Amino acid sequence: MNILVGSLLNAITELPSRSFLRVRGRVTRFDGQIIECDGFPVSVGAICAVRGEDGAQIEAEVIGFREGRNLLFLYEFGARIEVGAWVEAVDPGRLVEVGDNLLGRVIDAQGLPLDQLGNLDLNETWPLMGHTVNPLTRAPVDKPLDVGVRVVNALLTIGRGQRVGIVAGSGVGKSVLLSMMTQFTEAEVIVVGLIGERGREVGAFVDQVMHGAAKSKICVVAVPADRSPLLRIRGANRATAIAEYFRSKGKQVLLIMDSLTRVAHARREIGLALGEQPTAKGYPPSVVSMIPNLIERSGTGLPHEGTITAIYTVLADGDDTTNDPVVDTARAILDGHIVLSRKQTQLGIYPAVDISASVSRVMNDITPVQQQRAALLFRRLVSLYMDNRDLMLMGGYSPGQDPELDMAVALWPQMTGFISQAPDQPETIGQTQEKLYALMPK
Repeated sequence: MNILVGSLLNAITELPSRSFLRVRGRVTRFDGQIIECDGFPVSVGAICAVRGEDGAQIEAEVIGFREGRNLLFLYEFGARIEVGAWVEAVDPGRLVEVGDNLLGRVIDAQGLPLDQLGNLDLNETWPLMGHTVNPLTRAPVDKPLDVGVRVVNALLTIGRGQRVGIVAGSGVGKSVLLSMMTQFTEAEVIVVGLIGERGREVGAFVDQVMHGAAKSKICVVAVPADRSPLLRIRGANRATAIAEYFRSKGKQVLLIMDSLTRVAHARREIGLALGEQPTAKGYPPSVVSMIPNLIERSGTGLPHEGTITAIYTVLADGDDTTNDPVVDTARAILDGHIVLSRKQTQLGIYPAVDISASVSRVMNDITPVQQQRAALLFRRLVSLYMDNRDLMLMGGYSPGQDPELDMAVALWPQMTGFISQAPDQPETIGQTQEKLYALMPK
């Protein structure tokens, strides 16, 4: 009997969205953000239609329950809702439509096209929150992924299935670096989640990457900053679900999420609206649990599947990369981080990668020993030069006192030239290795 009941429950949970039971209630309270309505059987994440003051259908998502009533958050700001208005469950919100037709397209958090290129005609679905993967069944990260950026390929080599954070303040070249990786990478599929960005930046980024050969392998999920926090969270989950789908098809996927911080901000808005107590710098506990849940969905899949190499941007408020809760949480779960330096921006070094503060935790597993030794020496020389730069400017440096510092000073122009790269000039891992070996003394 227990087996029969269990099988029946599993079958019910796997019913497609068109079989969803449509139930109704009425609004009992509305404070401008959260709707309370009569309790009816529905789960968190379900999508409901609320009848507005003018009779229009306004979408809202179930975010919790309180004293036998359902709590919903509107997708649309400024909606006019009356007490007593009908609320109807219309979609369980568990599945997203996926398929090859997503490539070359720009969609929003609800899967609707933003590029005015017509319907998507998708015929497959994937769970919005993904499938749980047994960590012991995941394939290892054992091959590099060429991203076309010299400093990353040489000194911070990224592996297929690695999760990397780009930690940066505002205005230090983060978007340019992401654009270069998007255009130059050897990944077969690229999924870009633009979450909480300014509308102008969304348009500019799409114009930069959606052209040429790269266009046919890119899908962009764009949810600007003026959208509901629930839509921003759903957009991040949808982008990840799309990447998971292509990974299951054996594809090498590059997932770019810009930015993880704004996803955390959206989760903070929802948590505070539900009455969660802020703990670290205004962030409730749900934010700390959400970040690992989102990041762990990327990475390698089963041995017969492809990989998701994920790059998450993390905004450092006031260029503080040590005391921000989102930075700390992300750094603890990621397989490496690339820190962008405002000081290097001021020196005119682009991409402004702070070599000393950045690390790839899988680089030694996927690169030859010669590259590892050359990269280690390069990092040490850069660190020496930057640590003693002020002393040299004050005239406190005399050649001959430290042979390694002398080497750093002599090679500094060549090292800055190595780090610097024009945004329209890709460079493969092989080309990068040759230049690195030629530059660093054996």
